[in-house]
Amino acid sequence: MPLPWIIVFLPWAGAILLALLPRARLAALVNIGISSVSLLLALALPFDDFGPSGWTHLDPLNLPLLLVGAFVGLTTAIYSAATLEAEALDALGQRAYHAAFQGFMGAQALALLADNLGVMWVAIEIATVATVLMVAIHRTPAAIEAAWKFFVLCGVGIALALLGTILLYLAAQPVLGEEGLSWRALLGAAGRMDANLLNLAFVFLLVGYGTKAGLVPLHSWLPDAHAEGPTAISAVLSGLLLNAALHAVLRTKSIIGANPDALPTGPFLMALGLASLLLAALALWRRADARRLFAWSSIEHMGLAAFAFGVGGAATLAGLLHMIGHSLIKSAIFFGIGQAAALKGSQKMRAIGGLAASHPWLGWGLALAIAGIGGLPPFLLFASEFQMVAETIGAHPWAVLPLGLGIVTAAAALIAALQSLCFGAPTPDAGLVPGPAAMVAGIAPLWLHLAVAAWLALAMPGAIATLLRDAAGLIR
Repeated sequence: MPLPWIIVFLPWAGAILLALLPRARLAALVNIGISSVSLLLALALPFDDFGPSGWTHLDPLNLPLLLVGAFVGLTTAIYSAATLEAEALDALGQRAYHAAFQGFMGAQALALLADNLGVMWVAIEIATVATVLMVAIHRTPAAIEAAWKFFVLCGVGIALALLGTILLYLAAQPVLGEEGLSWRALLGAAGRMDANLLNLAFVFLLVGYGTKAGLVPLHSWLPDAHAEGPTAISAVLSGLLLNAALHAVLRTKSIIGANPDALPTGPFLMALGLASLLLAALALWRRADARRLFAWSSIEHMGLAAFAFGVGGAATLAGLLHMIGHSLIKSAIFFGIGQAAALKGSQKMRAIGGLAASHPWLGWGLALAIAGIGGLPPFLLFASEFQMVAETIGAHPWAVLPLGLGIVTAAAALIAALQSLCFGAPTPDAGLVPGPAAMVAGIAPLWLHLAVAAWLALAMPGAIATLLRDAAGLIR
């Protein structure tokens, strides 16, 4: 069996096993074991052959996202084992959570690896259903409402993406026949397809998959889903699902960009990116719930990445760096917020304060993570935003003002949140106080993510830099 297939099917086999395990502690350890093997397999991918393996395809664009996804999956599994007790799930809920987690991991890997439009669409739909289940797992009225909103809005998005997929297939059929759903075949034959059908297909695919990526206008499911599901799900939602959806947009963009008669895709991405950035930057100032606050930050950063891909040129590399940096740092933030909420008995902003004084390792780690997501050095998002702004000045000077305004407004709101959460007078601990081992296991993933994000910004290995440059070259 080809290695990419194993990376997809191992988590799904694990999901079946986890659904049958009655003991929560054993299930948590098995979840970590499956995620560890998945990461080891992903680390072997650079030594595998690039190119097609049946219905999968490995190339420089999906490889970095697969590596980040496997890493975040393992750290989230470790975090889950340390903090699942605080979620107060019953035995059935814990089994459903672990099974849905691995079901999601396999689906997002397939969405990245798929060489077939239909397979990719199905994979993203499976990932959506798995995350809807995890959001609703507490079965409270607020959780059910958030899951239903997630399902309905993303259902609209996935329906639009299906229509876009059908239109793209119709454009390709006269040229490719039965191969009309292969990414590689579509890319090679795009110049001979009907440009009008390609334009229409791109609009539906951009809005459809843009919904999953948290882009305006169908973005409002994201804050509710982050606020009501288990904290660990916020890490994989922001770190993995959004990347898989934006990756689908980039594949589509490359196909449309290969047809000289098609409309330029850049202005569409720039418009949705700027709208998402500016709306989120304003919303960040009016959040009373910590997890909702950082959900809006995810909308902001997906908007920035989409804008960078719209600018094109060297900004494309900045967009890829931004996706990776956001996955690493935002997951770290949700690890920290989850620990803080468990200690304080609430995820409301007013209930969490003075963490640096009362819980130094947690408080300072969260402070650094919030500074990193705000675009401050020495983390990866500082490098990506700097390059993004520099390229925008040269290519689209008119866009510098709204771009800079959005970045500064969002950063100021995040710094204000940093001061509120981490400094000042400590608030009392009113929740479940974990034991020393659980506390270490809950905080260690936060610091590990920060270390990786700083390492990639300050001393990125040449092999990774070359891989990312090759990936940027695939996006037209």
